[in-house]
Amino acid sequence: MPFMFWDPTMLILIPAILLSLYAQYKVRSAYSKFRRVGNWSGLTGAQAAAQILQANGIYDVAIEEVPGSLSDHYDPLRRVVRLSTENYHGRSIAATSIAAHEVGHAIQHHTAYAPLRWRHAILPAANIGSGMAFPLLLIGMLFGAPGLIDIGILFFTGAVLFQLVTLPVEFNASSRALKQLTSLGLLQSTEFPLAKKVLNAAALTYVAAAAVSVLELIRLILLRNMVEDY
Repeated sequence: MPFMFWDPTMLILIPAILLSLYAQYKVRSAYSKFRRVGNWSGLTGAQAAAQILQANGIYDVAIEEVPGSLSDHYDPLRRVVRLSTENYHGRSIAATSIAAHEVGHAIQHHTAYAPLRWRHAILPAANIGSGMAFPLLLIGMLFGAPGLIDIGILFFTGAVLFQLVTLPVEFNASSRALKQLTSLGLLQSTEFPLAKKVLNAAALTYVAAAAVSVLELIRLILLRNMVEDY
């Protein structure tokens, strides 16, 4: 029986794991560099977010400060843009860029952007799939039950789909952020490439997460076949 925690198929994951480590390095490096570079407008991340929301006619989304580093996110259920303390109060290129990205999600929500709706629809199944997949896979591996492994793989596929749908959502939010920052004059032309570096580095983390998920799914299918042949 294939060993669940280490077997030759683990080698499949190495490229994605290396990409993930590189992505984490890039986002930390870019954020560390550009949080020290002030934006010309002098606006805090929270103020920039408020201006973008108002310019897009969005008045039912709040902006809140949350603890943590790079804990910024948009909560579609409560309609809140949450910015980490440094980005909420910061007047840097990084703070402005990240705040605008999270508002980009609020704009997606406001305009009923299709991939965002798909991601929300998939989320419950993805959460269940993430929790159920590996217990089923482990039991199936231990007892040599391909049927249980198939169900586990099906559950895990839901989580993979969520990661894949997340990619266009995140790239589009960054695209909207850069467009808003330039059209509203919140960034000068010389600051645009710097903001893009921050957002591109953040986007790479989602690419890496999707790559890990896809390769893990391929690995699980290979293990399933190994169990059937055993």
